[in-house]
Amino acid sequence: MKKIVLFIGLTSSFILLDSCATNPVTGKKQVVLMSEEQEIAMGKNADPQIVAQFGLYENAALQSFITTKGKQMAAISHRPGLNYEFKILDSEVLNAFAVPGGYVYFTRGIMAHFNNEAEFAGVLGHEIGHIAARHSVEQQRNAMLGQLGIIAGVIISPEFGQFAEAASQGLGLLLLKFGRDAEIESDRLGVEYSSKIGYDATEMAGFFNTLERQSQAAGSQELPDFLSTHPNPGDRNATVAKLATKWKKQLNLTNPEVNRNEYLKRIEGLIYGEDPKQGFLENNVFYHPELKFQFPVPTNWNYQNTPQSVQMAPKDGKAMMMLTLAPGTSPRQAAEAFVQQYKLQVKESRELTVNGLPAMAIIADQQQQQTGAVIRTMSYFIQHGGNIYLILGASGLNDFNNYSAAFNSTMQNFRPLTDASKINKKPERIRIKTVNANTTLEQALRSLNMPTSKMQELSILNGMNLNEQVAKGTLIKVLGE
Repeated sequence: MKKIVLFIGLTSSFILLDSCATNPVTGKKQVVLMSEEQEIAMGKNADPQIVAQFGLYENAALQSFITTKGKQMAAISHRPGLNYEFKILDSEVLNAFAVPGGYVYFTRGIMAHFNNEAEFAGVLGHEIGHIAARHSVEQQRNAMLGQLGIIAGVIISPEFGQFAEAASQGLGLLLLKFGRDAEIESDRLGVEYSSKIGYDATEMAGFFNTLERQSQAAGSQELPDFLSTHPNPGDRNATVAKLATKWKKQLNLTNPEVNRNEYLKRIEGLIYGEDPKQGFLENNVFYHPELKFQFPVPTNWNYQNTPQSVQMAPKDGKAMMMLTLAPGTSPRQAAEAFVQQYKLQVKESRELTVNGLPAMAIIADQQQQQTGAVIRTMSYFIQHGGNIYLILGASGLNDFNNYSAAFNSTMQNFRPLTDASKINKKPERIRIKTVNANTTLEQALRSLNMPTSKMQELSILNGMNLNEQVAKGTLIKVLGE
């Protein structure tokens, strides 16, 4: 974990001006509130913060693949002059996104769910399409004109002011939701761009099925991040399939590339799900093997782990907790600096020990400047392994008593991690196996000793139904160390 980095977002340098420009995709005039130079600067500012938020996935061969395909596609896009960058983020969430100026990101979670190069190329084209059509710029224009901030909470309500910003650093650009028209346009561009570099864009429609199945498997309670930030415009699959057919004819693509086996071999050994060395949740306890600490997460709370913080919140969004590093050489010094930084009004403070670790606990209020609402916080500053850990709990003043027990339980049960089985836990990885007989996917998975509890998950991961026939010699994904 690193010191938290706050995302600055839009600055005063982006002045509201009635400025018209020609959209590179449509050729029509549009109102924009920043120059291309400002757009590029925004991307350059956001990129290191996004990388710090998620971390990069270290796989030189896979990184080279997405860079090569990305540059090839960017060259035939409507904005070939941008200096595009393509990166794989070390996150298990299923997402891909772009920020202004030419920055495109794929998580290892979404890379694990592609089943051929053509699916990847379709999503790659979709994201380049957002940049080419300046959709992020349009969204920020709309946000500014509507006097809305661009900081969006990940799992918390935005009313927590500065705390919400701290918990969602670097994510303002990422979490801007595109409208129906923007999604339709980017789908169209994804088909066009992927077709122009020789891929079968029909596969892009198939990947949307994977996203929808992932959503259904979660009981529609948690959308894959790609769907939450890229709302489904409806009838998407059929539209993409028709567009793919059109471009095949227009480009005379008689044998467009799919490259299933080639792609599957590329992701052999890809880490799947949480990487234990970065921390993992098991039976409502969060363990961090490298930093050697553990603490309980309240039952039925949402949770997100990033390189800089662990965020937790109940599903009603009326409270939040966050663990991160705090600067200082002692719990008292860290607490005093925190109170000063956030202009807190301290109600209670005490020094204590938490499972043998020196600590400082404070309860303090912060009045929100915009609304006048009072946020009450409980914070523990705990010294362990050369670091000061801050566990912050916050809720509205009227809700605080409803959540204080949960805050206390998590904070007072922070403790050193000594369990060797947790410290040495290995990640699950994608393993590519060859089916040795004509059979169904389910039978093939069982023959490879995959547990029953993983069957549905593996069917989605393979982009197939369990009762689907697979031929001898077919490559499929399984999970292993």
